[in-house]
Amino acid sequence: MRAAVVTDLSAPLELRDVPVPEPGDQQILVRMEACGICHTDIHIAYGDWPVEPALPLIPGHEGVGIVERAGRGVPASMIGQRVALPWLGSACGQCGFCVSGWETLCESQRNTGFSIDGGYAEYAVADARYAVSVPDGVTPLDAAPLTCAGVTSYKAVRAGRVGLADRVAVFGVGGLGHLAIQYARHAGGFVTAVDVEADKLALAGNLGAEQVIDATTADPAAVIRAQGGADVALALSAEPSAYEHALASLRRGGRLVCVGLPVGGVLPVPIFEAVTRGISVIGSIVGTRKDLVEVFTLHAAGRTTVTAEPRKLEEINQAFTDVLANRVRARLVIEY
Repeated sequence: MRAAVVTDLSAPLELRDVPVPEPGDQQILVRMEACGICHTDIHIAYGDWPVEPALPLIPGHEGVGIVERAGRGVPASMIGQRVALPWLGSACGQCGFCVSGWETLCESQRNTGFSIDGGYAEYAVADARYAVSVPDGVTPLDAAPLTCAGVTSYKAVRAGRVGLADRVAVFGVGGLGHLAIQYARHAGGFVTAVDVEADKLALAGNLGAEQVIDATTADPAAVIRAQGGADVALALSAEPSAYEHALASLRRGGRLVCVGLPVGGVLPVPIFEAVTRGISVIGSIVGTRKDLVEVFTLHAAGRTTVTAEPRKLEEINQAFTDVLANRVRARLVIEY
């Protein structure tokens, strides 16, 4: 099979012919149809994180495809199903986090495209228990971004406890942000979208944001505070300064939800302000399998729209360059 492989954290990905993997116990072999390109994949491939993956590695944690073979212990009915392979590749299933609905915090988890090979290949092996069925009517091109960008922004909206008539500020209208706008509105929030690109702000308006702010021409925190401040600020950007603006935009009792992972990002939080104004700073990781089922259900019902552009596997390094140069409106998706 063809695969894009990380062989050196300081070099481009290599396109290689590698053996098709064999599914073991409780595993499935999935013929990939699509795999979204997440900024996290770039961080992993370039060694941006404090922890580095073992190499060689096939990245990709927004994979969608058809189950072709199943290992021992997997129901035969899974063969032929379309499934998604999310970031949470597996977890222990027994710890306090797993049994209390927080499996994404399991300390024994394995992650697709980081600690196990992912979807930048024509085939991938996955733990059948953590693959999530994709409903009929949800195309692979849509399902791939929903598998991470969708479930991550959905979880962030829930972590921020967005409620009816809440003012929600979305900092960063990209792969995650364009979906966060929709989930915040479904939760009853009024959305202000902040970005530096005119086409992304136009997209935010088309998706129902009540207000858009170009951060190159105005101080978004000052504008939002002058209007009463945000109840919830969702920081989804790869730019560290966006988190400071998001924090500064909050009203008393406001909640900042940090979602993106900017390289070297540090958020100074004034303790006096946080205490006296009742500010909360929340970190939100990807959602669970249950969350992803809900994300797919909403999309199948026509409640969300995915903005995605297809690319070929051979274009992976150029795709990374385009993401880093902010030339991507929302999500790039590899199609096979």
